[in-house]
Amino acid sequence: MIVDLRSDTLTRPTAGMRAAMAAAEVGDDVFGEDPTVNRLQSRVAELLGKGSALFVPTGTMANLLAFLSQSRPGDTIVLSEDAHPYNYEAGNLAAVGGLMTRTIKGSLGQITRAEVEPYIVQTPDHHYSQTRIISVENTTNRGGGNIYSIETIRALRELADANRLKLHCDGARLFNAVVESNYTAADFAKHCDSICFCFSKGLGCPVGSILAGSRDLIDEAHRFRKMLGGGMRQAGILAAAANYALDHHTERLREDHRRAREFRKALEGLPGLSFPFQTPTNIVIFEVPDLMQFIGKVGGEGVLLIPMGPKRLRAVFHIDIDDAMLAHATKACRAALAG
Repeated sequence: MIVDLRSDTLTRPTAGMRAAMAAAEVGDDVFGEDPTVNRLQSRVAELLGKGSALFVPTGTMANLLAFLSQSRPGDTIVLSEDAHPYNYEAGNLAAVGGLMTRTIKGSLGQITRAEVEPYIVQTPDHHYSQTRIISVENTTNRGGGNIYSIETIRALRELADANRLKLHCDGARLFNAVVESNYTAADFAKHCDSICFCFSKGLGCPVGSILAGSRDLIDEAHRFRKMLGGGMRQAGILAAAANYALDHHTERLREDHRRAREFRKALEGLPGLSFPFQTPTNIVIFEVPDLMQFIGKVGGEGVLLIPMGPKRLRAVFHIDIDDAMLAHATKACRAALAG
């Protein structure tokens, strides 16, 4: 048995999703003529309470388009030192956007108004890079899938307004936050100028993310999408998968969360193992004394994990992991620690 817990990007489309893709009505999306893409974009804009939305190949592109559309080269983005755009997007903020970053330590991959405020630069002195955007990640990847509170995001919105800044949300796993909280996607989105989420993670699609914001912002993002080669022509085949996921795969995220909690509970208290974060959603981060030895042992049993530091590992639960796989992974991890 292979139990691949490296990421929730590893999911394969279900039979129902494949059928929806095969039946998709398509056109040329670069000309704005793919009806399935257009329906998806309108649906997401309404879902998030925004003026418009833009379907893109990846979450990395969605984040970059948000930054490019709301800044100028030489501006500064404020974000957590654990944020995905800072750690895992190939330095595109600098290389493509010409943007500076001011990272905040924070906790659980999150930043607060009190932590951000001292680092905002708003001055007529041309010696300095001006702060332009505050960026948050919800849920937090390196923070163990933890969820921003509405109060924290609201406070950052107020700070942004007071300083004429933009607030962006990298909501790659936004619906993990939604199903585990008392809030809707629009509740999180209303405080943000731009927000994106991935279809290709917990929602189980083979490709795709989407960026939402005002009509003017998305019009500018569309220009940058073209510039970066993100036009996908007959993309309705992919948009059909995204629509199917919104219909069928959001509420089932609760099952991923349940399995993540059960996995953690089964390992808690074992000698040498510790958990630096809570586990509210589908990501379990834990630490072991000898990382490479542990990875080798569980890998020999078909359990795949990804390192997140010298002693730190990540296990991510998703639609392709069932209860039998959970039991197998738990047994392999316990045996590796016992050995």
